[in-house]
Amino acid sequence: MDRDTVEPQVGTIPDKRARQWADYHHEFAAPSTYVYEFVWDATAEAVGPFCTDVDGNVLLDFTSHVAAAPLGYNHPAVREKLEEFDLVDPLKIAGQDFYVSGGGAPEDPDFPGPTQLMDRLVAMTDQFDMDRVFLSNSGAEAVENAIKICYAAGGHRAFTFDGAFHGRTLGALSLNRSKAVHRRGYPEIPGVVSVPYPSTDGEYERRWRTDGPGGNVVADKLHPERGVIDPDEVAYLILEPIQGEGGYRVAHPEFARDLEALRDRYDLNIVADEIQSGIGRTGELWAVDHLDLTPDVITAGKGLRVGATISRSDVFPAEKSRLSSTWGAGDIIASLQGALTIDTIHEENLLANARERGRQLRERLEDAIADGDAPGALEVRGRGLMLAVEFDTKERREAVLEAAFQRGLLTLGCGYKTLRLLPPLSVTEREIDLGTELLLEAMADAESRLE
Repeated sequence: MDRDTVEPQVGTIPDKRARQWADYHHEFAAPSTYVYEFVWDATAEAVGPFCTDVDGNVLLDFTSHVAAAPLGYNHPAVREKLEEFDLVDPLKIAGQDFYVSGGGAPEDPDFPGPTQLMDRLVAMTDQFDMDRVFLSNSGAEAVENAIKICYAAGGHRAFTFDGAFHGRTLGALSLNRSKAVHRRGYPEIPGVVSVPYPSTDGEYERRWRTDGPGGNVVADKLHPERGVIDPDEVAYLILEPIQGEGGYRVAHPEFARDLEALRDRYDLNIVADEIQSGIGRTGELWAVDHLDLTPDVITAGKGLRVGATISRSDVFPAEKSRLSSTWGAGDIIASLQGALTIDTIHEENLLANARERGRQLRERLEDAIADGDAPGALEVRGRGLMLAVEFDTKERREAVLEAAFQRGLLTLGCGYKTLRLLPPLSVTEREIDLGTELLLEAMADAESRLE
């Protein structure tokens, strides 16, 4: 497969073999979230955003597996190193309390592992004076550990935001405010207060600001005279710099500055959930780097290939056994992939590429909306290569998603009527043009079907 010339090639999708695989899968798999019956053939050709399904269809993947494959398929920098690695057993060790060497010296091993991944993450958060990392299996576990270390530092109350999504484990679910189905009927952590998440100018003034200098809905609740919550009881405030499941809503800069002022005034711990938005997705290493906001804890996952809770020594509890995990930090291959992903982002200047290609995709879509060539599309939002298109109805969003799939373009929904686009960080100008044309064709197709 030649990345410079390959284009989507789709016959019937899903075809016979894909339906067989999906039916067989559902004989054993518990109900979950399924978008469409795309069955990736891991034995067939795939490169960058292009992959092949089990029926031989070639597709353009603008989901990056929900940002969990930030370099796309078979990036040579990762593949070549993996091919050199002489696989051993076990490939998982018993977590952070055990050690593994990839040969050579720890500062420059033959193969980076969990220790080197933590070293890279500390370097990536140096601007926030973060110096400690706890690795885990997933983003949800990273959030759970962020919750734990903040509670351990003091306080039993927490702030979360309307539209938030932080994971599927019970503690993380207690912070979710995006869809009722995520937490309906499940027990929740007490003391969690939800407040509006202002993104646009109108929302900032309408939903966040209140009377008085520096007045806002959180400041009012913590005010020493008219407030209803003692600031000393607040363990943390958690937010996504760009909401994911909530619809790719970007934090308003003044909202972030207000939070920074509250952090300084009340010594609040701010947790930045970067599980979907981090590791270069927005054109910076972390989405919070776009804001005047200092996080005390960063949670990472997805594109990192493992979960990570990153913070300072004074936030992490010093007492032994307060944090521990059998498998966390123990996946040698995943840690190797995470370290190589970070190295590739730096070495190939993929932050700049994410900014430039994201600008190209956004401008193409905004021009199409302005020219009337994107029926039903209301706006484009996001940063870098974390972009979304808001439609007038959920029905239209679903029709566009399906029409794009039939043309060989993989996309995902989010929010209520929003379509998200997550090309790999290495996406090229040609590939953005291909994806944009397919998406605009899908919008026109959906329009004709909805008439």
